[in-house]
Amino acid sequence: MILPYKGQYPTIDPSAYISEDVVITGDVTIGAHSSIWFKTVIRGDVSPTKIGNNVNIQDQSLLHQSPNQPLIIEDGVTVGHQVMLHSCILRENALIGMGATVLDGAEIGENAFIGAGSLVPPGKKIPANTLAFGRPAKVVRDITEDDLKEMNRIRQTYIDKGQVYKEEQQNRNK
Repeated sequence: MILPYKGQYPTIDPSAYISEDVVITGDVTIGAHSSIWFKTVIRGDVSPTKIGNNVNIQDQSLLHQSPNQPLIIEDGVTVGHQVMLHSCILRENALIGMGATVLDGAEIGENAFIGAGSLVPPGKKIPANTLAFGRPAKVVRDITEDDLKEMNRIRQTYIDKGQVYKEEQQNRNK
């Protein structure tokens, strides 16, 4: 369901896959070849949400903001199942593990990996190319080449799968 808020409709690239049971409202921008999966909610009714290209937001995630604090997700980011993102910044190719929460003013660096179930508190900066885990999240080590390969594999799987679902969705609606 794509809804306006105060007359502002989300802007979604035509190549993006949006599951039919997703709710997206207001000042939300979604880039090329991104995918928004089942039962996710993205509300752009407080501040903007900007989602780049080749991003995947997996099932049952929730994205929102605080006043004057946009939510920014750069290109190539993977957001796992049931993640909560609130007025944070996710830099290119970061991966947020299942069930994690990233709060206001937090910034996740390029190629950083936030472990499943982690809590990134307000204002916390996770450096590029690191793995952070815990509640609160703390850097535990640098990202390895194997980690990067796996993160790339996951991202590409969701790009490819999103395009298959998009084609099947379009065929059903003909």
